[in-house]
Amino acid sequence: MDSAPGEPPPLVTADTPPPPPPAPPSRYESQKRRDWNTFLQYLRNHKPPLTLARCSGAHVIEFLKYLDQFGKTKVHVTGCPYFGHPNPPSPCACPLKQAWGSLDALIGRLRAAYEENGGRPESNPFGARAVRIYLREVREGQAKARGIPYEKKKRKRSTTVSTTTVISDGGEVSTSLANVSTVVTRESDGGGGHGVINVSVASTSATNTTPSVVATATTV
Repeated sequence: MDSAPGEPPPLVTADTPPPPPPAPPSRYESQKRRDWNTFLQYLRNHKPPLTLARCSGAHVIEFLKYLDQFGKTKVHVTGCPYFGHPNPPSPCACPLKQAWGSLDALIGRLRAAYEENGGRPESNPFGARAVRIYLREVREGQAKARGIPYEKKKRKRSTTVSTTTVISDGGEVSTSLANVSTVVTRESDGGGGHGVINVSVASTSATNTTPSVVATATTV
């Protein structure tokens, strides 16, 4: 019941339902927060201690190598008889390391967390060229050692639009595209979302009165 002008609003009774609790963070957001806290703790324990402002790509690579001691992926050394064997028949003494895919995903989360916590994109150490090179070397090295090649991912999207050209008796021309197809292909090496996007557009006329046009654009 609404209160009259000049009267206080009605009191909220115990029967009034409480507001709904905020939605819990997603699994990705929770993992990103844990990764960020782990990295900050690593900087504090560094000898000598490091601040985030002084952190560089070289420090990020040191952090990735530090995490290898907690890895669970067997990476055969060159002298191991199972080097390059995807399914070794028996155990060996080769070390356990972090899998390349885990490190790549970790860098993606830390790169986003750095900017979400006030870091500038142009000074993001997780996006440094040295880090990308290191991840590529880990990927290639583990592929050879484990005999498991990492193939490039491709995503394609195609669209076809049919159009016509009409010339009326009065000489008015109405033109639309004919047989236009667009194919977008993204080739990714799996490293931090970087890759090549190829866009191809082909246009042909149904009556062959308009020449074909093919355009290709490449973006890195």
